[in-house]
Amino acid sequence: MKLRRLQVEQLRQFRQPFVMDDLQPGLNLIHGPNESGKSTLVRAIRAAFFERYRTSSVDDLRPWGDSAAAPTITLDFEAQQKSWHLVKSFLQRKRCDLRIDSTSYSEDEAEEKLAELLGFQFSAKGVSKPEHWGVPGLLWVEQGTGQNIEQAVEHAGDHLKSALNSLVGEVASTGGDELIEQVKTRWSELFTPKGKPRGDYQKLEQEREEHQQEIDELQARIQKYQEQVDRLGKLTREYERTQQERPWEEAERQLEQAKERYRQVEKLEQQQAQEKEILNHLQSRQQLLRQNQEQLESLNRKLDVRKAELERAQRELDQAEARSPSIASSVQQAKSAYEAAAKQVEQARLQETRSRLEQDIQRLDQQNRTLTQNLEKARQYEQELEKAREQARQNQIDARAVKALKDTEHQLKEENIRSQTIATRLTWELEPDARLVLNDEPLEGRGDRQLLEDSSLEIPGVGTLGITPGGEDLASTRRRLSTLEQGLTEQMKTLGVDSVQQAEHRLVAYEAAERTLQHTRELLKSVAPVGNDQLLADQKETLSQLQKAKTELHNSPAPEPAQSRVTDVASAEAGRAQAETRLAEAEAQERKHQTELLTRRQTRDNAKAEWQQLLDEVQNPERQKQFQTLSKELADIEEKQGRLEATLQAREQEIAQARPEILKQDIERYQRSINNLRQTQEERQRELRDIQVRLEAWGAEGLEEQRNDKVAELEQCNRRYQELRRRAQALDLLLTLLTEKRQALTRRLQAPLQKHLDHYLSLLFPQATLEVDEHLRPGTFTRGTELGQINELSFGAREQMGLISRLAYADLLREAGRPTLVILDDTLVHSDTDRLDDMKRILFDAANRHQILLFTCHPEKWSDLGVVPRDILAMKEQGLRLTSSESLTGSSQ
Repeated sequence: MKLRRLQVEQLRQFRQPFVMDDLQPGLNLIHGPNESGKSTLVRAIRAAFFERYRTSSVDDLRPWGDSAAAPTITLDFEAQQKSWHLVKSFLQRKRCDLRIDSTSYSEDEAEEKLAELLGFQFSAKGVSKPEHWGVPGLLWVEQGTGQNIEQAVEHAGDHLKSALNSLVGEVASTGGDELIEQVKTRWSELFTPKGKPRGDYQKLEQEREEHQQEIDELQARIQKYQEQVDRLGKLTREYERTQQERPWEEAERQLEQAKERYRQVEKLEQQQAQEKEILNHLQSRQQLLRQNQEQLESLNRKLDVRKAELERAQRELDQAEARSPSIASSVQQAKSAYEAAAKQVEQARLQETRSRLEQDIQRLDQQNRTLTQNLEKARQYEQELEKAREQARQNQIDARAVKALKDTEHQLKEENIRSQTIATRLTWELEPDARLVLNDEPLEGRGDRQLLEDSSLEIPGVGTLGITPGGEDLASTRRRLSTLEQGLTEQMKTLGVDSVQQAEHRLVAYEAAERTLQHTRELLKSVAPVGNDQLLADQKETLSQLQKAKTELHNSPAPEPAQSRVTDVASAEAGRAQAETRLAEAEAQERKHQTELLTRRQTRDNAKAEWQQLLDEVQNPERQKQFQTLSKELADIEEKQGRLEATLQAREQEIAQARPEILKQDIERYQRSINNLRQTQEERQRELRDIQVRLEAWGAEGLEEQRNDKVAELEQCNRRYQELRRRAQALDLLLTLLTEKRQALTRRLQAPLQKHLDHYLSLLFPQATLEVDEHLRPGTFTRGTELGQINELSFGAREQMGLISRLAYADLLREAGRPTLVILDDTLVHSDTDRLDDMKRILFDAANRHQILLFTCHPEKWSDLGVVPRDILAMKEQGLRLTSSESLTGSSQ
């Protein structure tokens, strides 16, 4: 199928006729910005085929705000080696006409021909839906739906299978499908869709498991009963033997022996602790006596040390007193230097004051002259400012009003030009004596006139001709001309000018006066920022300050000649600071020296007092008697200490040989053994009672009889289960064989489609495969080690795979002799640069077999597609020019 020409009229934004012709048999690239009408044209093609001409559910085709419109679509195309011409109108003028070569059809018959040709069906009521679109719904991709292909394939499935059957022959009969369905019905009675048992089969399997579980539980209880009988006999023998032997009594006897040995060791440890305490007391007394002895012996050594310290203190005092005269001289010299530096600072400050006053006088004198000059300039600028204000008042005019006036004049000129192009033109060429009268105006010789209003042409001797210019545009142009002329006159009257040029001249003069006014204000502000009065006040203030500075300079004393070498206050103050620092250092040194003298004298006096005190203590007779007493007492303590240490050592060996820690462990071991033996015997007695009670209860239940009954029930259930199981296995095997056979036939049916799909896929994803399922829908996608479904890919990849699949379906339909037309509305917008290049190769290849209409708002992305792009806006402009030309031709006629 090849679409050659499309025309729409009164359809959405296409109020006037819009024609797109000379469509190429291969690729056609149609571009335009958003809202330029691309999707409207796609909608028009869909409406021409899918919508019933008599439906009232296509209000979306109506132009906005035009309830009287009759959307009309005209299509010229080739199909089945014939020329087809379709005209379909909706809403206000419902009509459908179809011409195939020389045969014509209309209304419902025409629509059925279209549905039969392309393989779709009409909606029984209301607007058509995707489930009605069939093959075109698969090949005509709306904006934003390129990735959704499953439903489109499902809606076109019957047509695709019909095309495949026509290629490979009828490979499957309906009888085979009915047999598979019968087997599936029988199989589903026994299995769930996931292959799990259900119904009686599931119930028997559960009963079988329950019986087997009950038998296993009974067998376990019987086994447990026998084990308990054996355990009862063993426990009875152990209990009776232990009751006769009573092993815990021997352990109690050994426990008492261990406790007695441990009590004897505890007595030895108590005696050892008491004597150790006595030994510690003797050692403390001995240490105290030795300290007293050493203290008495150290008095002589201390006396020698105090004598040496006294001599050293006297030498240091004599050395400090010798430095006193030099320190006093340094302090006197620092004071003299400081007084001279202070005098120097005073003279420097006096000199600085006089210099500052002289500089102030020069500055104030210069400031006075500057203020006098600014005052003269300010008075001059005020005069210029007044002149500029007067010039602005004389030429004042509103700039926006002037702009509006110029715009009105421009519109009037354009409207005059337009009126000249569409007005009825009257030309005449008269004989020398002939004359005409047009609207009471005589016409002679040669000339022409543009007529916008009703006119009368009087021909002497013949009569009067009435001329009425035709066309709605001419009447509206005449009204606009009148409105613009009236508006231009009123605007000039408001501005008080006779012409637009005069208004522009006044505006130029007014703007120049305003610029001069602004410049003069800035000059005046530069010399008198706050006005002439303030400038005059500043001048008076400056004169006052100048006189005051001269008076202070006259009254200021001159510096002494001897101090004229001082240059500035900073140097003088730096010298005074240095002198003050040296004076402070000298005074600090003097204070430090006096402190040192006092410290040396105090140290000498303290040393002398301590030496005298030690001398008196050494020469005391009582000290000699005390020393002898200490020596005798120390000898007695050492003798007692020796005897006590020997006794302690002997007892320590006796305690160590007894091993008290081992005795404590023996006591603990015997006590635990007694408790364990008694507790074990008690537990045997309790377990004997529990087993006897349990055996009596189990014996009353008749466990073996219950097991035999359950075994019989299991055997009966097994027989019924095996019958159903053999039937289920037979049905499962039969269904598997039939399904495999059906799948083999389906693969044979899919082979032509898979061939075309592999052709396109190899251009986009080399070494990749895309399989189709039994319903001919693209499903499993494999690339290398990656395996997944097509709906798991990214949005851009799904969009690309969707387009590849549609082109493969188109190849299949073409191979089967079915008409194809591919329409792509803003598709592949989510593809990256590399993938888009590959998709261009695929589209170019497919265009060798199909006509493709590609609509886009990004023509720059398709510049290398190898086709000349067609601009919708340019086609609109061309249509408007043709319409205007036809209107002019009709008016002139």
